[in-house]
Amino acid sequence: MLRAFLRTAARARPRSPRPAQDDDVLLDAPDDRLAPALVAAARGEHGPAAGLLAGTRENAEWDHRDRYATRLAAFARSRAEWLGDWRSTAPDDPDALLVAARLAVHRDWDSPARAELLRPVLPAVVAAARDAGPDPVPWRTALDAARGAHAGHTEFERLWEQAVRRDPHHYGCHVAALEYLAAASPGAHRECLDFAETAAQDAPEEALVRALPLHAAHACLTAPGGARPRPGPDADADADADAPGVSALRPRLDAAADRATALSAAYPAADPWAAALRNLLVDVLVRLGRHQDAAEQLRLTGPYVTSFPWDRDTDDPLGRFVRVRADVHAAVVSANGSGSGSTSGPATGSQGAGRPRNGRGGRVRPGDH
Repeated sequence: MLRAFLRTAARARPRSPRPAQDDDVLLDAPDDRLAPALVAAARGEHGPAAGLLAGTRENAEWDHRDRYATRLAAFARSRAEWLGDWRSTAPDDPDALLVAARLAVHRDWDSPARAELLRPVLPAVVAAARDAGPDPVPWRTALDAARGAHAGHTEFERLWEQAVRRDPHHYGCHVAALEYLAAASPGAHRECLDFAETAAQDAPEEALVRALPLHAAHACLTAPGGARPRPGPDADADADADAPGVSALRPRLDAAADRATALSAAYPAADPWAAALRNLLVDVLVRLGRHQDAAEQLRLTGPYVTSFPWDRDTDDPLGRFVRVRADVHAAVVSANGSGSGSTSGPATGSQGAGRPRNGRGGRVRPGDH
């Protein structure tokens, strides 16, 4: 299956951050383009959301379209009147159909009967994707629905082929495929890394899909037997970094973090759009014991917190982020005060890569990336 997927898809020194106050932290804050659409939807108006998604479709901004559709569908789970009005006034609007399809998948995702509920939904989602022309985003929804419905490899591969035919570097479709691979073959971390690394290598320099190895690394580190972040600055990071199943892949995990760090550097500091990348990168760096590097990403993230990955093991993702941030700051202060040298990870590029220095030191939804 992995070979089929691959065949088809064919700086500055880190600084210790000045921690923001807890009341300055914002969870899942929208960017300047999405915020007006959400405010209008809260008033029952669909016009701004329609305009936003139409613009992403006309300009082929597929990664933005994917994320905006996901956020609008999430909002519609609790406030759906605006979407209902939109569907009734424009039943064939491809943007309304996209949000409605995403909502249908998300609504059933957390049910214990998810597979049974999504199987009858999948044909309609696939049909809507076929009618969407060159847009790859509806195929991301179809891939998620297929994974939730426990579709077989042949069916999933057929959907994947349709997705990459429309955009060979679409981030959301690659995340969906990676999650399918991980779910279909638990413990196949090398294969998932192979898939993610190939996709990243083939992508343009600043394409978001270049962060796909970071997702594969996170899946490896959070799998049973993988590394787990410790609760405080006095933990033994070596025990985490060398957990069974992790130590042999450590160079590839570090390389994934380094690649994502380079991509993060292409975005401005305190950018809501880059928050999803940087929050995931912080979690991976902490799990690898690279606290100095994590501190730099926390500085760049600023006040913007995303639910994923911090909601993996808790219903309080904001509290989880605040605790991890405090632990990272304590680890950096402790390391700097002890005179033990840099706690940053291996250098990137031509400067070589060595074993990272010791450091001390959460439920995945289909739309999160």
